[in-house]
Amino acid sequence: MAIISNARDSVMVVTYQVGLTAQGSPKLSQRSIGNVKSASSDQDVYDVAVALYGLQDYPLVGVRRDNRLDLTE
Repeated sequence: MAIISNARDSVMVVTYQVGLTAQGSPKLSQRSIGNVKSASSDQDVYDVAVALYGLQDYPLVGVRRDNRLDLTE
């Protein structure tokens, strides 16, 4: 039987640098922001992350989008 997937929502995961380790390499942290509409474009999600973290003292390192799907038979 075929599986049907229906888009539910997305989670935006933002990685940012909070400092340096004793060895001088970047110390990273992540924050997840849920309830991103699945219809939002990738560009819009990225632009929101850049705008939000532009207000922070920590530099933005990366943005990831995790899509959530409901699977049914």
